[in-house]
Amino acid sequence: MNGTKETVQEMAQALTTYCATLSHDQTENTTHIVICPPFTLLPLLSEHLKGTPFFLGAQNCHEKLSGPYTGDISANMLLEFGVSHVILGHSERRQNHGELDGTIRGKVVTATKAGLTPIVCIGETRDQRETDNYTDVLGWQIEGSLPNDFTGILAYEPIWAIGTGLTASIEQITETMCFLQEELIRQFGEVGKKIPILYGGSVTTENAAAILSIPEVSGVLVGGQSLNADTFLSIIQCHCHAH
Repeated sequence: MNGTKETVQEMAQALTTYCATLSHDQTENTTHIVICPPFTLLPLLSEHLKGTPFFLGAQNCHEKLSGPYTGDISANMLLEFGVSHVILGHSERRQNHGELDGTIRGKVVTATKAGLTPIVCIGETRDQRETDNYTDVLGWQIEGSLPNDFTGILAYEPIWAIGTGLTASIEQITETMCFLQEELIRQFGEVGKKIPILYGGSVTTENAAAILSIPEVSGVLVGGQSLNADTFLSIIQCHCHAH
């Protein structure tokens, strides 16, 4: 819940300026950059991002396509503004709004049928991490949140390392990402190998390069550092260099 028309216009200008510095090969590489602003700013960004290699994403959608759901937004509504991706099951939605795996699974199914690429978040709390049952928690979240024919993106965000002053070490991230890749293969077979896994625990300009060097990390889910154009672009450049 950050950003105004003025700040988004400044960000869009920085992004388009950055695009102008890229070569054709760089804009055609496999790096996908998705910007996910609040709903009110989707129309504005949709216009600004036309003709750029950036994708537009939303922060949530409802599991129904229409109906008496005051305050919610549907996948079809998002599509009208050029949205291609949607974040589902973010830790703040799970914690602050009581969203359960089953609800998130329903949203994933609906979003996928509508033509959106779901970015599904999972993660463990500090208590779950310290009692060493976090792998069970993550495995259950994958099983409960992802449908059997899942073709989207998984994002791992250790809740205990977000805004707490605690930082996940590269060793902890590597170990967990390896587990997630193995778990996806266990649950989905060969298809599981093709599911990208993002890391989203307090990614900064200082740790982005090291995180992106982990083979199992397909990309990063950037939070607070994406609110500043300079830091966000620095992280983007780390990803381009790593991939």
